[in-house]
Amino acid sequence: MALFPREFSQRAAQAARVFIAMALLAGLAACSAELPPPLPAITVAPDRVAVAGMSSGAIMAGQAHFAWSDRLRGAALLAGPPYGCAGGSLETALGPCIEARPYLPDPARLAARVRERAAAGQLAPLSGLAGDVVYVLHGRDDTIVAPALANSVAGLYEALSDEAGGLHVEKDTGRAFPHLLPTLDRGVDCTLGGKPWLGRCGFDAAGTMMARLFGEPVGAAAAQAAGELRRFDQAPFAPAGADPGMAESGYLYLPPDCAAGAACGVLVAFHGCQQNAEKIGEAFVRDAGFNRWADVHGVVVLYPQVRSSYLPLNPKACWDWWGYTGEAYDTRDGAQLRWLAAALTALGVPMP
Repeated sequence: MALFPREFSQRAAQAARVFIAMALLAGLAACSAELPPPLPAITVAPDRVAVAGMSSGAIMAGQAHFAWSDRLRGAALLAGPPYGCAGGSLETALGPCIEARPYLPDPARLAARVRERAAAGQLAPLSGLAGDVVYVLHGRDDTIVAPALANSVAGLYEALSDEAGGLHVEKDTGRAFPHLLPTLDRGVDCTLGGKPWLGRCGFDAAGTMMARLFGEPVGAAAAQAAGELRRFDQAPFAPAGADPGMAESGYLYLPPDCAAGAACGVLVAFHGCQQNAEKIGEAFVRDAGFNRWADVHGVVVLYPQVRSSYLPLNPKACWDWWGYTGEAYDTRDGAQLRWLAAALTALGVPMP
């Protein structure tokens, strides 16, 4: 019996030495690794800034739109739940907000909550929605996020139309595709779906989204984007004292004219769950279709990236729409929305 503790302590000491050595090596490797470059400032046309997203990225785009509608011209929302649906509850998020069961989220109730928050300064004034464009797209073959939720997403905006004169809401729910972002020729077979949640559906969803947000293009997009896709360091935009759950690097697509100094619009494109670069590489940021049309519209595309984690619980790298970053997650005080405001400010967008 006396030998076991000594043997154990010797093994523990040896294990500790190995652990320390590995930690030192890891630290040296981290120091020697090339850090992502900073986000470049561009010349921004402030009246041409919008958001778009798929799935959890769609509701994040909606959260950004309501938080900063006085700085945005609209939102394109693909296959996501309505703003405020979860109410800080993961159980609600996984039930009514995904499956539309046991009930479909009520737009009138959600609109009342938006009014309260806007009046309290937690969201932009409702007048910020005036003249905006909201494009709600959902495939009728979606078996992951119930297509009926598009009615709640569009219904929420429509319930606020009296306070937001000229708000234009378009609901596009008649197309046959599953839970993915449709493309002309990139991604998986459209009828099968799955990773990377881009599908060859013969429908250019990114092009349609950008036409709704920035107007009909003067010409057609080329087969390949002509600009530069850059990585950038996301760490500087984290709010003090809060962890927004962002990855080390994000991406920025810079069309040639924008790189040359032309005044350009900005589109923030939010990936869906399991669609970040950590999970699927650069498939979303390169192949979704936004970059090709960004060249035509004169728009830079910001692709922020969430990281997966188990503490807080977010293993699929979803955007926060149920509260894993804190209670204020879907207001101007939310960690991810504050991160976004800081990143847009650095890019050249005048934020409050």
